[in-house]
Amino acid sequence: MTDLPPARTLHRRGEWSNAYDLVVLDYEARFLRRKRLRTAHGEHFLVDLPETASLDHGDALALEDGRLIEIIAAEEPVVVVTGDLPRLAWHIGNRHTPCQIEAGRLLIRRDHVLEAMLAQLGAAVAYSDEPFTPEGGAYGMGRTMGHDHGAEQGHRHVHHHGGHHHLNDDDDIPVDVD
Repeated sequence: MTDLPPARTLHRRGEWSNAYDLVVLDYEARFLRRKRLRTAHGEHFLVDLPETASLDHGDALALEDGRLIEIIAAEEPVVVVTGDLPRLAWHIGNRHTPCQIEAGRLLIRRDHVLEAMLAQLGAAVAYSDEPFTPEGGAYGMGRTMGHDHGAEQGHRHVHHHGGHHHLNDDDDIPVDVD
């Protein structure tokens, strides 16, 4: 049963202040339309947005009663890539893989195929657990859609099909397809 009223509106970072509570979500979980979430203080609420959205660290979901729930990017396993960053970023982007671009490094999710490719290209790769906030996609949903090749991550992908989206998820609330 839901403790808090539903959230039907998203406020982007900088458009709000004074959150009531927060939710910590990894990269995959921050792509949603309809899902039941649990706040850091143990309260539950239903997110029921009008369309699928890519939530960013620092955004907030507005509950129907006006209270705000802040979105925090969870720490997750990533690969830290250093080396010839423009060249390496081109190869990562050529594979439509989400990538966090920083001044001295790139971050991608763990993927043994990409890690081998990057090492072969002369990149230094290291492993870390930290928030993953990749660049948004240029066309539409704010996401680039790659596939995770790691078996330890389970089978959870987002797929685009002719203007509608499917989210394969173990959650018990169905995600509508436009």
